[in-house]
Amino acid sequence: MTENSPEHDASSSANATSKDEPHEREDDAGTTEEKDHALDRVILEGRPRLHRGTADLLATGAVAGIEVAIGVLALLAVEAATGSRLLGALAFSIGLIALRLGHSELFTEGFHVPVMVVLAEEATWWQLVRLWVGTLVGNLVGGFVLAWLIAVALPDLHETADTMAREFTEAPLDLQTFTLAVLAGAAITLLTRMQGGTDDDLAKLVAAVGIALVIVGGGLFHSILDSLIIFVGMHAGSPAAAWDAWLPWFGFVVLGNLVGGLVLTTLLRVVRSRERLEQWRRAG
Repeated sequence: MTENSPEHDASSSANATSKDEPHEREDDAGTTEEKDHALDRVILEGRPRLHRGTADLLATGAVAGIEVAIGVLALLAVEAATGSRLLGALAFSIGLIALRLGHSELFTEGFHVPVMVVLAEEATWWQLVRLWVGTLVGNLVGGFVLAWLIAVALPDLHETADTMAREFTEAPLDLQTFTLAVLAGAAITLLTRMQGGTDDDLAKLVAAVGIALVIVGGGLFHSILDSLIIFVGMHAGSPAAAWDAWLPWFGFVVLGNLVGGLVLTTLLRVVRSRERLEQWRRAG
């Protein structure tokens, strides 16, 4: 969803690096492209995310899980009332908008921006893995709690949650399921790229709505979003949403999301920006 989070304490900012801008690079005005400036913005905005303290990292991930779960609530309510998945997808977009406006962090948003920061040698690979694990745990814990609140507060949504949970947990772990996960990973990473490429807040919100329609309306498999739907079903007592049904599906879909985000989207961006990344490394 969102290139996020200038939220970090003074000590983590100081530890990140003393260089606040790539002023040491010698840019040729005749060869510098807009994509190079976009990459600079991505690195400068994304660098603090890899230098957060553990508590900050987990809390930011948990907040994101809660915000996406609010989108899940809207999705379930609209689909229960209308039977339309496309209208439900439009309603779910509030979750992706909240991620942008709230500067929180979704696990699948970590496939483009943090990787670019590491390749620019502004952070380490260990910090990237730490970001992924901490954010994933925070997303699931925050979403699990809000899913319980949704299930208890709104029993009329139990049937819809059960139906949607079955679409995920009963899906065979085959090539089709994997490709649906790959497409979801590519779509959410595209969202972070689009939002990182502009300073126009309205454009960022339009991008969030569009990607929500692609992922939910297209029936793609997103590890966090769909897990929160399964968690609502789990709290509602759905037999299709048991832990032993969710866990294999979740692992399979996470792998697909990683392939989509890292290979289909981020790798091509690395190829396009390799000269600029080398300039960052030399400046460091």
